[in-house]
Amino acid sequence: MSPSSPTEFDIIFAGGGATACVVAGRLAACDSSLKILVLEAGEHTLDKPAHVQPYQYPFHMAPTSTTLTFNFGNPSPRLNGRSLIVPSGRSVGGGSTINFGAYTRPPASDYDDWAVEGWESRNLIPLMKKLETYEVKPGCPTHGYTGPVKVSPGGHKLGICEEFIRVGTTYHKRPYSDDTNDLETCNTYSPWAKYIDGTTGKRSDAAHCYIYNQAQNPNLQIWVGKRVTRVIFEDKRAVGIEFTDDPVSCPDADRSLSTVKASKLVVVSAGAFGSPAILERSGIGAEAVLKRCGIKPLVSLPGVGEKYTDHDVVLVPYLAADEAVTMDPLWRGEESVTKNALAQWITNGKSLVASNGVDAKIKWRPDGDELKAMGSAFQPRWNEFFRDRPDKCVAIFSLIAGYIGPLVGTLPPRNYMMAAYFTLYPASAGSVHIKVDANGKEALDFTPGFLDDPSDIVPINFAYKKMREIYRRMPSYRGELAQAHPKFPEGSAAACGEASGPVDLNAPDIVYTAEDDEAIEKYHRDCVQTTWHSLGTCAMKPQAEQGVVDARLNVYGVTNLKVADMSIVPKNVGTNTYSTALLIGEKAAMIIAEELGIDLNA
Repeated sequence: MSPSSPTEFDIIFAGGGATACVVAGRLAACDSSLKILVLEAGEHTLDKPAHVQPYQYPFHMAPTSTTLTFNFGNPSPRLNGRSLIVPSGRSVGGGSTINFGAYTRPPASDYDDWAVEGWESRNLIPLMKKLETYEVKPGCPTHGYTGPVKVSPGGHKLGICEEFIRVGTTYHKRPYSDDTNDLETCNTYSPWAKYIDGTTGKRSDAAHCYIYNQAQNPNLQIWVGKRVTRVIFEDKRAVGIEFTDDPVSCPDADRSLSTVKASKLVVVSAGAFGSPAILERSGIGAEAVLKRCGIKPLVSLPGVGEKYTDHDVVLVPYLAADEAVTMDPLWRGEESVTKNALAQWITNGKSLVASNGVDAKIKWRPDGDELKAMGSAFQPRWNEFFRDRPDKCVAIFSLIAGYIGPLVGTLPPRNYMMAAYFTLYPASAGSVHIKVDANGKEALDFTPGFLDDPSDIVPINFAYKKMREIYRRMPSYRGELAQAHPKFPEGSAAACGEASGPVDLNAPDIVYTAEDDEAIEKYHRDCVQTTWHSLGTCAMKPQAEQGVVDARLNVYGVTNLKVADMSIVPKNVGTNTYSTALLIGEKAAMIIAEELGIDLNA
C-alpha cells in the first residue's frame, strides 16, 4: 500500500481521515480488483504507540505536533478578542487516531432532523450496528456485535469517576443507566465506553479497523505526505486530482505539482476545513470568495464553507486526593509508573495505558429549577429547540481523571481532575474559506462563530456552577486549581483554593453575586474552546438552502464528484462526532457500491 507508478485509479479519495478509511476499506474488501487511491497529507499510523496506546491522546495537542493541523480563527469580540485555534487530524485515520476515544452516539432523532431521504434513523441504525462490536454488554438491541470497530469500558476502572456518578445520582438527583448510547436515553448518569479493543487494549481507529487490515491488497493504495490542491475536471466531470508534497510531512520536497486520474469517481474527504478548501481551489464555491482568490469559477455554490459548527467545551481543573488514581503520572511521563503500566498493557491489554481517563458522563437537560436559575436569555432557545424534544440534551458533563491543558509541565506533580462540559447544539455558526494573504499566498479565512448567539453562553455559565457543586461533594476533592478558575472578587463566597476535603452532600450551594457571574462569563469567553467536532461546511441540503451535496453525496453542478466526511452534516449532532464520521463512511460505501454494482454484503 505504498506509492508506486500508477497514474490512474478507479476511485481517488482526497483525504485519508476516518470517513475515507471506512469507505475505501469497505469497497476494497468487497471488490479487491477495484483500484483505489487514498491521498493523505499526514503520515501513516500503523502500529505506532502514539496512536494505538489510548492514554497518549493529550500528547498530540503539543504545539509542535505534526499529527494535527492547527486552524487559526479570526479574532472574535465574543471571545474577548481571542483567536480560537481548532485542531483537525492529519494522519491516516484522521481524528480517529488521536481523539479522546469517547464512545457517544446522538439521539436517533438527530438524523431524522436532517430531513434527507435515505438518511433517516431507520435506515442508519442498521449501519450503526454493522460498524461496531459492542463489548460493554451483550444483547442490547441498538448495538452491534460483529463489526470492525471495538467498543469497551477500557483497561482500567477509575474510582474517581465512580465518585462522580454517585454524587450525580444523589446530589444532582438524576437516574443511573448502564447505557445512555441507546439512541434515546437522556439526562442520566452512566459509565462512558471507549473506542478501545477490550482484548488488546488498543485504540479502535478507522485506519486499523478498515484499511491496515487489507495490506495484502495491492489495488488499495495510500499515498502519505500528499496535499491535494484541487480536483481536475473535463468540462464539469471530475476526472482526477492535482496534488503536491505536503510541506509538513515532506519539508524538503520541491512542491512540484502532480496529477493522478480517476476513471470512476473522486471523493473529497478532507474534513470540515479541508473539503471546502479543495472545492474552492477547484472553482466550486461562492463567486465572491473565488474572485478574491483569483480562481476561475466552475460552479457557483455559495454554501461551500458556510455554516461551520462545533461544540463548545470548557475544561476546569480541580485538585484531587493523593490516594486517588489518576492519569497524571502517565501524562507527566513518570518513568517507573509508565513502564509498569506498559508492561501490563503488553501482557493483557489492561492498565491505564488502555484508558482515556474519562469513565463517566451525563447527557444533561436542565430541570425546572435549573432552567429558572439560567434566566431568561436561554428561554427562547429552550422553547424553540429543546422543550418538546425530550431526547435532546443541552450538554455533556464529565470528569477527566487527570490534568490536560496549557499549564502542563508547570504544575506541581500531584493528582488533578478536570470538570469537562460541552454544549451539543449551539445556535451560533461560522465559516471556513480560503483567502490570499498579504504575501500572495493561500491562507485560511476561518470565522468560528463561537458564542455569537447570546443563548450559547448561558448553559456554559450554569455548567461551571453545577459541576463545581458536584466536585465539592466528591470524596477525592481537595479544592480548585485557583489560577485556572474564574477570577472572583476579593471576599467572594465563590473564592477558589485548596481544601482539606469535600463538603457534606447536603451542604448549601455556593451563592454567586452579580460580580461573580461577570467573572464566570469573562472566564468562559477567555477559555471556551473547540471540542474538535468541526462539521457542516459542505452541507447535505437542497442547493437552494445553501446545500453543497445531495442525498447521494454528489456535489451540485458537476459529475463524478462526491464529498464524504463530517463537512456534509446539515444539522449538528448531540455526540462526540467520531460515531457520526464512521456512520457517514458506512452510508457512503453503500451509496458508491450501489452505483458501481458492487454487493457490499458479498
